[in-house]
Formats: sequence, C-alpha cells, structure tokens
Amino acid sequence: MRRAALVLALLLAACGGGGGSDGTGQSALTSTSVPEQVPSSAPSSVPVSVPLQTSTSGAGTGTSPATTAASPGRGAAATLLAAGDIASCNSTGDEATAALLDGRPNAAVATLGDNVYESGTAGEFATCYDPTWGRHKARTRPAIGNHEYGVFRAGGYFGAFGAAAGESPLGWYSYNLGDWHIVVLNSNCEAVGCITGGTQEKWLREDLAAHATACTLAYWHHPRFSSGTTHGPTPAVQPLWTALYDAGADVVLSGHEHNYERFAPLDPTGKPDDARGMRQFVVGTGGRSHYPFGTPMPGSQVRNDSTYGLLALTLRTGSYQWQFVPEAGKSFTDSGSANCH
Repeated sequence: MRRAALVLALLLAACGGGGGSDGTGQSALTSTSVPEQVPSSAPSSVPVSVPLQTSTSGAGTGTSPATTAASPGRGAAATLLAAGDIASCNSTGDEATAALLDGRPNAAVATLGDNVYESGTAGEFATCYDPTWGRHKARTRPAIGNHEYGVFRAGGYFGAFGAAAGESPLGWYSYNLGDWHIVVLNSNCEAVGCITGGTQEKWLREDLAAHATACTLAYWHHPRFSSGTTHGPTPAVQPLWTALYDAGADVVLSGHEHNYERFAPLDPTGKPDDARGMRQFVVGTGGRSHYPFGTPMPGSQVRNDSTYGLLALTLRTGSYQWQFVPEAGKSFTDSGSANCH
C-alpha cells in the first residue's frame, strides 16, 4: 500500500505535482548533493518547538542554535528511545519498530539518521515515514543521515521535521532531558564539515562548555567505531568524538550500519577507558534492512545483525540504564547500567 502510494506521488512529481522536487528546480531523486559553503556562524538562536519542551533559550554563544529543555524536570528519570535507518516503502521493519514506540507514549524519541529511504524526498517522508514513525513526530528529536542528502541541502528532511531538526542546512542542536544534556550532530562531514576548529566542532565545544551537566549524551548518524562490513568505522567524526571526550561526555549513539553493536567506554583512539571513555551504541535497527558483521573491533561487547528494535535509555541523575527492545517475535536483547563520569 505505501509503495503504491509512493509510486503515485513520484508520478505526480514528474508532472509538476508536490513532493518530488526540493523546490530548487532539480529532481528530488538525484544523487547526493553537497551543500554550498557552510556559513561561518549561525544565528544566536533558533526556535525548537516540540510538545516535550518546557522552555527555550539560546545556548549563550554567537554560533549556537537554540538549546531546549524537555520534560521531565530535573531530578526525575527520563526515557529516550532511539534507532536509525528506519522507514522504507519496501520494508515492513519500520512498522514493527513503530509499534514499539506506540507502547511507550511518554518517552522522547531520537532518530539516528536515514529516517526514510531512498532519497529523503518530501514524498517519501509523507508516504513511507509519516504512517509509521511519523505518528510520533511531535516527540521526536531527529538526526540527519546520508540518505537525506538525496535532496539538495536535505530539504525534504528539514521540511519534514521543521524547527525540531535544528537550523537548516546545518542540522546540529542540543536539548536537555531530565538532568541530562543531549547533543545532536551532523556527521555528513563532506557536506557540513567536522574538522577541528570548523563551525560544527567549535559550536560543539562552546555548547558543552555552556552546559556543564554531570551527564551528557550525543547522537549522530555515522558511527566512529563499528565492526560492520558494509560501512565500518567513520574516522571523519574523530574531532567531534574528541570534543565530547574532552568535556567528559558519557554516551554516543549512531546508526548507518544496519545492526546493533555495543562498545565498552572508549577514548578517542578506540582504546578501552573505564575512567573517562564514552560508551557507543550503534543502533541501525529501525527497520530498513540488516547488515552483517566482520571481525569485532577492540572494545566491541555485544552484536546482533538480525533483529529490528529500539534502544531504550533510562536517564537518571548521575547514571543510566540501557535495554535493547526487540521487534515482536524476536528474542535478542541487551541490557545494563553505568554511572556518569
């Protein structure tokens, strides 16, 4: 049904109808487009409006998009549900994971990129994403993936999520959830830059300095470390990892590899570091497809490449718990807990 609707939408777009173009005159189904020069600074504040929000304020620097505060309030445990590589009209996996979201209506939702396939067009969001994960868009804090760049400057993605996606075309922002500070980054480094001293890395360091909470979590699409064989690790995001490590961050979430992998806390070189290292979860299990593993990387503790599902994080004052929640009919899970630095 969704695939037939998508075909109709694309036919209408070809005739000049809605959804199939990014509004720039080029086809929404072209190959990945790289944005033009990223501005050297962003406006001091960008509104981010979602029902979870309790207050909105600038991050306090000249290059910061807004940081929002989300319920529950300080001192209360908060739940964050996360997965990436999600919706496709050619797969029913996103329907299975959306059903898991249905059963947890009070949790915040984080998407870890590649929200809809194949090219992140407005038509694909409307036809393939909105009927499943789109039911929970009002409580979703998205991250951008590489497939969103099938539209010039990821116009379909920013149009679908609006201000909740951060400033277009940058795509990074932060918010508070309970006692935790959450940072959402854009790991499409060829499009927006991830280098040390660049716009995004500079903003990240300023944001972390302005929000010196005891517990910090970050998420983006491309994993710094991965034992997967389809894409593998992403060295280009090293400056972002290093900035987070320097600030004492605790957890990093990514997707891109369509599997689940949990790592021990690692330093910027990938060596286990129980004192200050960050624990990375690769959660590319949103429903698109499955990718295999190769030889486990150092620090890899748990892997599964055959189950769709969500990572449920319970964020407490000074600690967190994790649990992988599998799709109905599957038995794989993974759970544990740790203290913040």
